[in-house]
Amino acid sequence: MNLGRYVRRTAGHQPDAEAVVCGPVRLTYAELDDHSDRLATALRGLGLSPGDRVATLAANRAELVVTEVALYKAGLTRAPINARLGTAEVAHLLAESDARVLLTDAAHLECTRAAVPGTAVKTVLGYDGPSDLGPGYTETLAATAAEPVEVDCAESDAAVLHFTSGSTGKLKAAVQTYGNRLALLRKSVMGDGTRVGPGSRQILAGPVTHASGMPLTGIFFAGGCAIVLPHWDAEGFLATIQGERATHAFVVPTMINTVLALPNARDYDVSSLRQLIYGAAPMSPARIRQAWDLFGPVLSQGFGCGETTSGVLFLTTEDHRRAIDGEDEELLLSCGRPLAEAEVLIVGDDGTPVADGEIGEIAVRGPDVVPGYHNEPGLTAETFRDGWFHTGDLARRRSDGYVFIVDRKKDMIISGGFNIYAVEVESVLHQHPDVYEAAVVGIPDEQWGEAVQAVVVPRDGAVLDAAELIAFCAERLARMKKPRSVDLVAALPHNPNGKIDRRAIRERYWAGTERRVH
Repeated sequence: MNLGRYVRRTAGHQPDAEAVVCGPVRLTYAELDDHSDRLATALRGLGLSPGDRVATLAANRAELVVTEVALYKAGLTRAPINARLGTAEVAHLLAESDARVLLTDAAHLECTRAAVPGTAVKTVLGYDGPSDLGPGYTETLAATAAEPVEVDCAESDAAVLHFTSGSTGKLKAAVQTYGNRLALLRKSVMGDGTRVGPGSRQILAGPVTHASGMPLTGIFFAGGCAIVLPHWDAEGFLATIQGERATHAFVVPTMINTVLALPNARDYDVSSLRQLIYGAAPMSPARIRQAWDLFGPVLSQGFGCGETTSGVLFLTTEDHRRAIDGEDEELLLSCGRPLAEAEVLIVGDDGTPVADGEIGEIAVRGPDVVPGYHNEPGLTAETFRDGWFHTGDLARRRSDGYVFIVDRKKDMIISGGFNIYAVEVESVLHQHPDVYEAAVVGIPDEQWGEAVQAVVVPRDGAVLDAAELIAFCAERLARMKKPRSVDLVAALPHNPNGKIDRRAIRERYWAGTERRVH
């Protein structure tokens, strides 16, 4: 199998149709096929063999899409690095992935210069041109013949090392195989609402290296157009819907919240939209109703993660309509029912299903579930048991199959669609000389879904300032990980084992809300 062949096939059917739009760059299917062949050939010319790792570190741009297709064609493993991470985190991921080639943009050259030493990276390709670190992307493609590349891959071969937070707070990689990515393609094109075929145009609003890029293979298989936003801007999003006549979009609720806050949101024509999918974070029923009023009857919700290669539960537009029309209002608190080939159970600690209405952990099985984590056998054995991926999310199932998330086993915070691990933030807080004890939890936030809340006990005699603590964290963490607020307290609650009781802390902030985890 080879996922890149679908781009070549669609290019044969409609060579002049637009495949990718990103800012001023517009690529036809013929150009996407040509550019990805050239890049695949160039990478093989560097001595890379199927299964070798290639990392990317860049903000959204059309070249990232070309790179993904090229790596599929060459049978290489993509290691996408979040462009918002700090230098130490980038260095860790380069070392962890064992990447031999890194493609990066001008904004990350200094980070790259500091992060590459000591890793396996031998070649740095610059999306914005050559530098002292290596050759330029455009120059490399121009000097390379466009020979068709289509390496045969096994379904078990690694396609993507999808980095996400782990049980210790460090970043780990879910190994998405070519079989997982093929399952992703199938579920993207199986449903009428998610199939983006000829004449359809989907906006990908977040980083296409991660969840927002998941629809790409399905779009290229079906012959639609991917509109990649270079960066998020609420008014720019509306202008893009209007100007490009976008039919589909994938966003996180934070993005919808910023659109709803615009005083001129109704000045834009969004009537071309047929499907607006949101996911990766919560959205309150009140905000869902406001979005329905602004965008029309086009909302749907997906629930999934890197370990399930995108969504495995789906709340359809019809489900939204039933809730908003008063037929079943509880559905606005649900994340939907199983999607496509995924099997979803709510299980107890022993792994057996609990009764409908009882709370248990969401467990998932199917061809889109990854085989495990890269270089993490212990964590893989703990998380993937008897063929089932245990998500750590606590939920209940209604008798008609709808799933309602109620809490999380793990202390993960999801803010604006990004996973933030409490332990990582706490470890930075504990580096401050005047901090005696600290706990970090996610609290409700209308804009971000959850916000990072620190609760800190000062050392005896110390005078702490909340703003100074936030600045202290900002110097040592990626921007989205720093606490949004800090509460200074005399003591933290502890459980009988002497451990900090985060559940009790979290309860203070979530009391009275309809949805506890998101």
